Amino acid sequence: MNALEIKNLTKSFKDFRLDNLNLTLPSGCIMGLIGENGAGKSTTIKLILDIIHKDRGSIKILGEDNEKNIVLAKEDIGVVMDEVGLPECLNTKQVGKIMKHTFKNWDKEKFERLLAKLSLPDNKSFKEFSRGMKMKLGIAIAMSHGAKLLLLDEATSGLDPVVRDEVVEMFYDFTRDENHSILISSHIVSDLEKLCDYIAFLHEGKLLLCEEKDVLLSKYGIVHCTPEQLSALDLTSIKHTKVTPYGIETIVLRDKVPEDFKISPISIEELFLLMVKEAK
Repeated sequence: MNALEIKNLTKSFKDFRLDNLNLTLPSGCIMGLIGENGAGKSTTIKLILDIIHKDRGSIKILGEDNEKNIVLAKEDIGVVMDEVGLPECLNTKQVGKIMKHTFKNWDKEKFERLLAKLSLPDNKSFKEFSRGMKMKLGIAIAMSHGAKLLLLDEATSGLDPVVRDEVVEMFYDFTRDENHSILISSHIVSDLEKLCDYIAFLHEGKLLLCEEKDVLLSKYGIVHCTPEQLSALDLTSIKHTKVTPYGIETIVLRDKVPEDFKISPISIEELFLLMVKEAK
């Protein structure tokens, strides 16, 4: 069973349109949703949760239509939005007591372990938390009620690099269970490159691509060459060319480049920037 199936999802606003989005997230996998601010990442997650209503298309969460079963489905979904909404007067102990009566599978011990792992104090109110601390508390809540699917909107935003690395490892451990899956949006592409099995690129409300990360990295590469070497390449192999002080840097399709050319790996961030330039 797929954790998430989105077909022909469309939503129009006055100045933005999420246009005919199609995504499938298999169980046991992590999908990274990459895009600039305003690309439609948060809109997509809000549509999945039925916080806003789609114009057309379908969304299935763990095999069930999201509009018909969203109340029951939320027991199986852990959510961290770009703003963690909790009453500012509460401390972490009080948050835990409230969540015990919110989720039927609330795991108090796991919540306390995560608070300790993430170095969150129990004697400070939420209003005293930094943005990074608020995001960590949101993550601890999302992972403490037996969720099968995590929906994470910029969940690593505001975290310092060391904590971000710890959180990424926690997400990776979560999906060791083949019944657990994650959809995570972020503009910190390096996090998603380490973490994700699938990558989806969003630009101005349109899906540029959705593919297995390893397939993307094996399909594209970078060739550093001279103008003469560039002219020897098949034009259909060249996706983007940039002149640098050190020569020419070309993004290519690996299977169309002669064997005597040295092809360097490409990063997901470099590939995303290429796709955006092509879209523009």
